[in-house]
Amino acid sequence: MLTVPAFLVVALLVTLTPGPATANVIRVAARDGRRAALGAVVGNSLGVLLWGALSAVGISSLILASELAFAVLKICGAVALVVLGLRSLFHRASRADRANADVAGSGTGAGAPAGPQAPGRFRAGWRTGLLTSVSNPKLAIFFVALFPQFLSPHEAVLPAALGMAGVIVALDLVWYSALAYAVDRARSLLKPRVHRVLQRTTGGVMVALGLRLAVETR
Repeated sequence: MLTVPAFLVVALLVTLTPGPATANVIRVAARDGRRAALGAVVGNSLGVLLWGALSAVGISSLILASELAFAVLKICGAVALVVLGLRSLFHRASRADRANADVAGSGTGAGAPAGPQAPGRFRAGWRTGLLTSVSNPKLAIFFVALFPQFLSPHEAVLPAALGMAGVIVALDLVWYSALAYAVDRARSLLKPRVHRVLQRTTGGVMVALGLRLAVETR
């Protein structure tokens, strides 16, 4: 069994390592603003907690042991990443979005739109964050490989697993929220054309991650 400081170091490295969650938060923040990106952060965190719970009760191990189940999860994850990426690549801004981008680019207003669309954008971000997290088979591999190293033989598995997942979620919330804020601030300062380039670049990264996931072997 490894020590608590060792787990904190591992959890911090996991949080800071770029992956689908990072790309998705940047993509949502660049396209829809900070509120939607915070929704994506919350959705991703719920997915992490879910995988932590599934690993504690052995379902993650069953998925990894079944070639068919793992392949289905991998393909679903790849499709989700590619679809989300393509939506950013071919996203056409609404008139309200273009007006907000013009105001933001002129430096006279905030980049993140306020008003009645805000709750809907949070929910949309929440859904993409949860989808990206739940459909990521690497989280199953990570939790199955990591958690046993930090459990004592006589410790209750589920509370310990949820506790460790909670630590990772706490670090995720801090890091991804700061990232969402930074991207949103940059979004409010960039010219509309540069903003569209950023949006499409992150969309392309999502597509590339999805294609890589589809062809990867364990």
